[in-house]
Amino acid sequence: MKKILITTSTFDLSNFLKYDLLINAGIDIILNPFGKKMTEEQISELMDENVIAMIAGTEPLTESVMTKAKGLKIIVRCGIGMDNVDMISAKKLGIQVFNTPDAPTRSVAELTLAHILSLLRRISESDRMIREGEWKALMGSLLYEQTVGVIGYGRIGKMVSKLLNAFGAKVLVYDIFTHDKTDDVKFVSKQELLKHSDIITLHIPYTTDNHHFIDEEAFSLIKTNAMLVNVSRGGLIDDNALYKAISEKKIAGAALDCFEQEPYNGELINCEAVQFTAHMGSYAKQSRIQQEVDSCNTLVSELKKNNII
Repeated sequence: MKKILITTSTFDLSNFLKYDLLINAGIDIILNPFGKKMTEEQISELMDENVIAMIAGTEPLTESVMTKAKGLKIIVRCGIGMDNVDMISAKKLGIQVFNTPDAPTRSVAELTLAHILSLLRRISESDRMIREGEWKALMGSLLYEQTVGVIGYGRIGKMVSKLLNAFGAKVLVYDIFTHDKTDDVKFVSKQELLKHSDIITLHIPYTTDNHHFIDEEAFSLIKTNAMLVNVSRGGLIDDNALYKAISEKKIAGAALDCFEQEPYNGELINCEAVQFTAHMGSYAKQSRIQQEVDSCNTLVSELKKNNII
């Protein structure tokens, strides 16, 4: 029997609006049995010659994994990022790869803003102090008139900039492709952005060229009272360089939602100036529903185009 794997850590089949169409076509739907992000070994165990398509999460889809499914034709990423998919190998193997770029935009942008506000108003710090029995009002800062550097001006970067403008922040943007002069932002070089921003937020994809985009050299340019936010992808920040910058007070604080190794348990855990979320930028109810609906619709459409159903 032909199979479709849905490998995201959670998936609500009620959002698969054309589920019956696949069942009637004799296709079996296999869900992630682990309830969490799968390792390369775990997903390899599920791959066989009967797997024809996937709705994928962020698990590593390497050449080794994909070659185990001789009949695999279609991968739909339930989300934006494609860095977990070996795109070169997918093309070589004749596998089409799609994503759902629109649905996560607002949820990632809003989590970015939540992290920025929490850093500025020291919410995480105050919460921790109260739980430890210390009652003390902490002086924070307003987002109003802060200079925020937005690195990457795609869907999410634009939405973040729009939200920042609503708070009265000054927005600097660095993007190698986009220079939309109609928006209420100022486009600058990477160096200018790092030097002049009070808050820096990353909204670029992870690629080999972007590996450790924020490294020790970058931290040497950033202001000592600045804060860094990453709700994009792990690997964009050199964690060791960030730990050093935090420890030596060369940067005031950071907020991280994604990491090179997940679950994260590195040295930054011990830094009170760093706040964390567990890679949940797109994990808002409304956004998640839309991602699942969009990924299912794309999958069914491509199955039809390939005369599989």
